[in-house]
Amino acid sequence: MLRFTSSALFKSVAVWGGGTMGSGIAQVTAQASIPVTLVDVSQARLDASRKAIENTLLRVAKKQCNGDQAKMKSFVDIVVSHITFTTDETLAAAGAELVIEAIVENIDAKKELFSRIDKMAPKSTAFCSNTSSLSVKELAAATTRKDRFAGAHFFSPVSMMKLVEVVRTDDVKPEVIEQLVSFGKVIGKAPVVAKDTEGFIVNRLLVPYQLEACRLVERGVATFQDVDIAMKYGCGYPMGPFELCDSVGIDVLKFIVDGWHKQFPEEPLFKPSKLIDDAVQAGKLGKKTGEGFYKYDSNGRRVE
Repeated sequence: MLRFTSSALFKSVAVWGGGTMGSGIAQVTAQASIPVTLVDVSQARLDASRKAIENTLLRVAKKQCNGDQAKMKSFVDIVVSHITFTTDETLAAAGAELVIEAIVENIDAKKELFSRIDKMAPKSTAFCSNTSSLSVKELAAATTRKDRFAGAHFFSPVSMMKLVEVVRTDDVKPEVIEQLVSFGKVIGKAPVVAKDTEGFIVNRLLVPYQLEACRLVERGVATFQDVDIAMKYGCGYPMGPFELCDSVGIDVLKFIVDGWHKQFPEEPLFKPSKLIDDAVQAGKLGKKTGEGFYKYDSNGRRVE
């Protein structure tokens, strides 16, 4: 069993953003019996977050409790009791030893949020962004705590995906990275440490792979369906690159590619894809819109 000293653990966490990622981070934190505050802009959004968390926990409880309804309800109630849902940013910041931001993937919105929270939180509070593609160093520059600012990139769905990328800048203290690694292990994740660079580890490898899959189709080498089949049965991947695009969101991929291409216009790996651009232009963003490269029913199941 892993053991950590009390000084290595964050005893309270605040998560900004109650969407898919923020709710998932709050849930796994609460499952580790760590008090967590989930912050969003309205009570309606918080209510939706709570419902999503409870639904996910019910699925977990069903497996753990062998369908025993009383035990399932007890499990859900206990985990949710560790979560405070609030729109009060001052309250959330004041009581947090760790702040994790999980709002929209827009650097200006994130910088504005961090600048605001920086004035509310104790100087000892560590800050993290769940960004998947933005510069952690640039986000940290919006605060007065560059030495206590890092990335904590979780993967969707947070309740199932084991990985968290802990992203270090040149300014962050080593002990903050150590605390984040410990935190990741306590909440049941497998943390890896990466330098603050484009895409960190996973997306730096994954996005060029997805783009090259698109280029194969654009060049007429194969259909997107055959590319998916080839990668699943030839490489043992659980999903092909186009299934993965639909799962993550084709617009998310375009956002990342456009940002990297703007920053590194001469880098061929970051060259935009017409296939991706056309899908976004048509509003076919993947599972969340019911159609991307494939079509999906209202439950997110693929329609053949």
